[in-house]
Amino acid sequence: MIPKAITQEIRLEDGRTITLETGKLAKQADGSVVVRMGDTMLLATVVSSKEAKEGVDFLPLTVDYREKFSSAGRMPGGFLKREARPSDEEILVMRLVDRVLRPLFPKDYHAEVQVMISLNSWDPDVKPDALAGLAASAAIAISDLPFNGPMSEVRVGRINGQFVINPSPSQLEESDIDMMVGATADSVVMVEGEMDEISEQEMLEAIKAAHEAIKDQIKAQLALAAEIEKAQVKREYSHETHDEELRDKIMADLYDKVYEVAKSGLSKEERSEQFKAVRDEYMEANFSEEELEEKGGLIKTYYHEVEYHAMRKMILKDRQRLDGRKLDEVRPIWSEIDYLPSTHGSAVFTRGETQSLTTVTLGSKLDENRIDNVTFSGSERFYLHYNFPPFSTGEARPIRGTSRREIGHGNLAQRALKNMIPDDNYYTIRVVSDILESNGSSSMATVCAGTLALMDAGIKMKAPVSGIAMGLITDESGDYAILSDILGDEDHLGDMDFKVTGTKKGITACQMDIKISGLSYEILEKALMQANAGRLHIMDEMMKTIDSPRTEMKPHAPKLEMMKIPKEFIGMVIGPGGKNIQKLQLDTETTITIEEEGEFGIIEISGTNAEGMAKAAARIKEIAFVPEVGDVFDGKVRSIQPYGAFVELAPGTDGLLHISEIAHRRLKTVDEEIKEGDIVKVKLIGKDERGKLKLSRKVLLEKPAEN
Repeated sequence: MIPKAITQEIRLEDGRTITLETGKLAKQADGSVVVRMGDTMLLATVVSSKEAKEGVDFLPLTVDYREKFSSAGRMPGGFLKREARPSDEEILVMRLVDRVLRPLFPKDYHAEVQVMISLNSWDPDVKPDALAGLAASAAIAISDLPFNGPMSEVRVGRINGQFVINPSPSQLEESDIDMMVGATADSVVMVEGEMDEISEQEMLEAIKAAHEAIKDQIKAQLALAAEIEKAQVKREYSHETHDEELRDKIMADLYDKVYEVAKSGLSKEERSEQFKAVRDEYMEANFSEEELEEKGGLIKTYYHEVEYHAMRKMILKDRQRLDGRKLDEVRPIWSEIDYLPSTHGSAVFTRGETQSLTTVTLGSKLDENRIDNVTFSGSERFYLHYNFPPFSTGEARPIRGTSRREIGHGNLAQRALKNMIPDDNYYTIRVVSDILESNGSSSMATVCAGTLALMDAGIKMKAPVSGIAMGLITDESGDYAILSDILGDEDHLGDMDFKVTGTKKGITACQMDIKISGLSYEILEKALMQANAGRLHIMDEMMKTIDSPRTEMKPHAPKLEMMKIPKEFIGMVIGPGGKNIQKLQLDTETTITIEEEGEFGIIEISGTNAEGMAKAAARIKEIAFVPEVGDVFDGKVRSIQPYGAFVELAPGTDGLLHISEIAHRRLKTVDEEIKEGDIVKVKLIGKDERGKLKLSRKVLLEKPAEN
């Protein structure tokens, strides 16, 4: 007997519906929910261990999102016919959900939590990433896990000035905003997206529109949970053991010392060493070896709390930063272009103790980043890779491939820059940012270095882009401090990490994570406006290095030439088995690609040898020669006939030059004026019903004066 499902329906303003269902699938999980919109269906499950593992003092949360190829009626490509490692796009969805869920679990909950979301049916008109957060939260809401939610996530777009929640892919193409917002009923938790140079006020309005839609989705989750008996009583847990007397003693003994170190304006390394010295000296002087063995972990935990409170209080009270800066002051900046002589473009951007070495490589259509996912198959002509090696923070740690963080930071920088690439750019562009030093906001350094490297490569950007990371410190009294260009420690101890990129005109991308509830839109607006001032300052510093793209590309950069030919000539250019095009590439030292587009073949010729490219273009023009009436040619007389001459305009293409069109006087024989082998200038004056070409020589000659 099929079990009866429990459902809730969410109705969007435009009449579309989202359905939450539980009770049918995956009933051995702590919570499972199916979310459906159109024909897109996601299954989300959550399972949590009953106890925390020994020594774990954090939340071991794993969010996994996978798209099944069967959901789109497809089979996986490649040799292995099963889904393998997650794609970059799947990892980006995992990050979107994780960043909202993680701060909503109790701080003292350390049992392992695994959230799994799978796309099991895909509707091309419904983007599944906008439903993943809702599915995950609903699964937790109907479980017995302790959770300070529910939450949800929606995508917001804007078409003709009107906000649209969860727009379709076709609607997104018309939208000037593509933004994901995650929130609880009373607080925005996460924002990420790209925009077409919008203002700060427009961005706030988009966030508010998304939050209103999220509130409806949270009501539906609460209504669903109210029907589930298991969700009514949350599980009890005790994952931490504390010694309040010891905590109070360490706070009283060390607060002033830590405060003085925090206020001293030291560098990252010096500050870290002094904090460690204060802790180690205190432990050595006040505790025996037996006490340290028993309570060493607690002492370090409580000392970290002293650092946390002292640094925050110092910023709020003295309005001074850890490195001595004012709240809105940006660290010193220096930058350099053309640093690497063999690249097509390069730049070093350094802001304080954060540094990016970024390169630009130009390629042809063959170098596109090909993507074959369930929900998207195609290619990118602009893509950015971000690398974060351990030496950038002075660490030696294992290197285990590209991390989720590297994928996320690279995606943010790519979204910040991609819409500033000119529409008439035919190059495939790969940008690579290697972070050589890191102390806060390396993704924003990547955006700045990327802009400089693109201009160094000669890419005619619509406008340069800069980026800044903002922070926030608050207290119980309502006092707050907004920090521009945050350090790594300020990110760690702060209440918000808000990255904003843009041109002088407006915002192109953002990423925001808020760690406290109830952040007001007034504070958010002030943070945005302070970020605007910081971005413009950084932009001015960048422009001192290069203020416009190079007028010419580097000598060793590939050159591109685009051609269009009638599609009936594509086969002739390629030749049997690709014989013609392969020989042409070999003879001219070029790379040639052909793509059919409507009634034409679009040809791309790339190479570093201008002469070779010209030869390749000339040969293709010969093969795909289509003369138009009115064109003038230097043709070779191929044969003489009593009625005229056949003139070769291009290999394989002849036209008839009638005897009456050779000269203004009456000729008895053709060879009175021209002979076989002569080069003559002729004009195409018409085509007969069979497509034969009619030429004239006399129309190009000066008419003699009449007697």
